[in-house]
Amino acid sequence: MDSLIAASARALAAGDALGALKRVALREDPPALALRGIAMAQLGELAVARDLLRRAERAFGSGEELARARCRVAEAEVALALRELAGLPHALVAAVATLEQHGDRANAMHARLVAARQYLLLGRLDEAAAMLAEVDPRGLPAALAAVTDLAGAELALRSLRLAPARAALARAHQAAYRAGVPALMAEVAEARASLDRPAARRRTAAGEQTLRLDEVEALLASDALVLDACRRGLGHAGAWQPLASRPILYALARALAEAWPGAAPRDALIATAFRTRRPDETHRARLRVEIGRLRALVKGHAGIEATQDGFALRPQGSAEVVVLDPPIAGEQAALVALLSDGAAWSTSALALAVGSSQRTVQRALTQLHAGGQVRAIGQSRSRRWLAPPLAAFTTILLLPGSPPGA
Repeated sequence: MDSLIAASARALAAGDALGALKRVALREDPPALALRGIAMAQLGELAVARDLLRRAERAFGSGEELARARCRVAEAEVALALRELAGLPHALVAAVATLEQHGDRANAMHARLVAARQYLLLGRLDEAAAMLAEVDPRGLPAALAAVTDLAGAELALRSLRLAPARAALARAHQAAYRAGVPALMAEVAEARASLDRPAARRRTAAGEQTLRLDEVEALLASDALVLDACRRGLGHAGAWQPLASRPILYALARALAEAWPGAAPRDALIATAFRTRRPDETHRARLRVEIGRLRALVKGHAGIEATQDGFALRPQGSAEVVVLDPPIAGEQAALVALLSDGAAWSTSALALAVGSSQRTVQRALTQLHAGGQVRAIGQSRSRRWLAPPLAAFTTILLLPGSPPGA
């Protein structure tokens, strides 16, 4: 490694992308191309960075496996920033094996972190946890240690485990300051600030109040029966009953929770669950079947009592019923939450993240665009979507992933 390449690499490690470029900007050899690609990525020129990294990987040749693996990891991180999420973890498996075979522990850990961060974006929290479990932060450079703790904190936050999240953010804060990278310090500061912002709205018969994440965690661990409209499920005393994949049962549970302590009329339940304004006997029969299914699901936490006009939710003992609403109103709240991270998302990446079809996401984006909540850049296949950052509250509960207590 010549002196200019070494100096450029040191500048990149310190977050000085311009200083790195000054040393290799006019060079076309493979190491210089790779360093230029990483520098351009740090400056936000992601498409240019990806092109430079691909050129570097090709130029290194088949005999330089280690250098090619490093380029693939850097390219995967650029793809993550571009929200090109399909197939990324699988592409990193071979690179990890090559890096470990050559003793490059730091870059192997970096590759695992890139994969874990993609799993977090997609809401695949179990796979993210498994990937992070393979990352040993001992002896890692300060910047990588900070990223490791940031990913661990996000995993804990998405599972509503606030104590481990705070501890991980404290470690990330210390590591980021040791690294001295301003962008990393800003990311840690933003994550810590989100803990004190409103995360949900609690609705009861007495009124509505905003809750922070720690208050949501305490509520879900309490004796209250919580209809969580953020994660679409029922929580009670730390137990969790998911309803996200059963929209009719979720609609019935929400209607019953909103009507508590009274009863929800049958016709109102039919209109909510089956979307019809002219109920007949077939709808009433179907309602009885679905109520029976819901009654079986909530057994042990609450009962559902038939009344003269409809059905009423009866929690165990003297527990109250609470509806936990998202901080953002509307059916597209999860999309707005994903887009508010400041990155430009494609519709295919959004569809992967929320678990919907691409056509469904396109229709939702059209509605949000008409309301001025999101904006599009580019045309046709290169079109990407953005939304303004939501600094007034945190959107952790709106992101796809495992429910609290899972």
